[in-house]
Amino acid sequence: MLEGIGIFVLFLVPLVFFHELGHFFFARLFGVRVETFSIGFGPKIFKYTHKGTVYTISAIPLGGYVKMFGDDPLSEEQLSPEEEKVAYTRKSKWARFWIVFGGPLANFIMAFVIYAGLIYWGENVPETRFGKVKESSVFYTAGVRSGDVLKNINDLEVISFDDLNLVDTRVESISIEREGNKIKLPLKMGGVEFVKKFSLNGSQLQAPIVIDSSGQSYILNGVDKSLEETLENEQNTVELFSFSTDLRKIKKLEEIKLKDSEPIIISNKNDLRKTLRNKGYYTRDLYIESVIKDSAAEEAELKAGDILLSLNGEELENFFSLREKLQSIGKEQEVTLQVASESGIRTVKLTPRFKEYNGEQLLTIGIYSGIVPFPVKMIEVKGGGILTSLLKALDRTFTNMGKVLLGFKRLITGEVSIKNIGGPIAIGKVATDSFNISLSMFFRLMALISLNLGIINLFPIPVLDGGHIVFIFCELVNGGPLSRKKLIVAQQLGMSLLFLLIFVALFNDISRFF
Repeated sequence: MLEGIGIFVLFLVPLVFFHELGHFFFARLFGVRVETFSIGFGPKIFKYTHKGTVYTISAIPLGGYVKMFGDDPLSEEQLSPEEEKVAYTRKSKWARFWIVFGGPLANFIMAFVIYAGLIYWGENVPETRFGKVKESSVFYTAGVRSGDVLKNINDLEVISFDDLNLVDTRVESISIEREGNKIKLPLKMGGVEFVKKFSLNGSQLQAPIVIDSSGQSYILNGVDKSLEETLENEQNTVELFSFSTDLRKIKKLEEIKLKDSEPIIISNKNDLRKTLRNKGYYTRDLYIESVIKDSAAEEAELKAGDILLSLNGEELENFFSLREKLQSIGKEQEVTLQVASESGIRTVKLTPRFKEYNGEQLLTIGIYSGIVPFPVKMIEVKGGGILTSLLKALDRTFTNMGKVLLGFKRLITGEVSIKNIGGPIAIGKVATDSFNISLSMFFRLMALISLNLGIINLFPIPVLDGGHIVFIFCELVNGGPLSRKKLIVAQQLGMSLLFLLIFVALFNDISRFF
């Protein structure tokens, strides 16, 4: 918990600091007196005064502000000639434009600098792999198999998952890598459709582990390939290496210690999964790790260590097929579940119950799978020269700005649900997840959020930077400042829209995580 909060603060504070620094820099450049430069809101935990400006760090780091002298357009206070020289509202429209635009500009520059640094020094990012590819999938028909690495979309190089963010071009072909060989596959699909279908086939691969009814675990052929890749590979024989390592106490598969016994040789002619199952070996995701208290599973006396075999007479290929079959039932009615254990095979009857997950009602029986994920493979992208890094960073910055704008456009037009809007909890979670993957992913996310922050602040909403810029242009058209009444109405409207956005983001956070 404390680690997550620390990562969140480490992630957010630079974004806020550079945004406010942009305002501060241009305010000082044009001779405006800055009264307060604050990072965060609420109780002050640090305060320092220098040349008339109070620099503060406050307890709640969800934003910041730069307080400039004479920045209230509704103020009727009379200013002296000396005060007018340093008052924001007495500056030219050109000066005020740059002071307001300085915040978003700083966010754009920050993203560019981060990208340039990542490209120059090199990146350590997760490989973009397909997860379990079903035979009914359009990707399978095109020639993609589970575990294939996505290398190119058309001629665009794909380095990491965030390169797929809102791909908005027509996908004519993809290139994948399989066992060291690069293969180009034709694929006619819209960019948005591709991203959606890829996410459905991007589920976490499983470690190559099977288990027998006595609870003994085995590694299939070693730890180099995922379970899905191993099962789909056309091979005549496989080796099962037994081990007793507690999988909950290791961080990587290489830590598994094999027993001294000889490996079990399994001859396979057609379907390896069925061959293993017929010999009493089951994929570990069908193993029940634990049973939820007061659930349907507990009432039916299912136990940790039981292995799921079938539901209503239909064989369960994996844990995900259990989920799919349960949802197809559609109502709370009694089902028959067949399970295996050390004492043999038995049949139990239970009634699944509806539970809410992420705002969706799902039928569940109340068990946790013993699935062991296959570790995400990290790849190192070598750095480039300074000029190359700057050019690539510039391209990445503008490309991602386009993707962010496209995302907001789809949100406004209803192509994307407002449920996708995330608040501080969502940002904190993805920041923590990216930090735990690699620093490269952490900084990539920081750059992307910096672009989001800059663009959001340019929305033409009063109280945001974009709203102030609109007021400046209105002054040009109007030939002078807007009336007091119009400014009050605009500010009230802006605050209402801002609070609505905050409410939606917080509501989504609470619904998603609680």
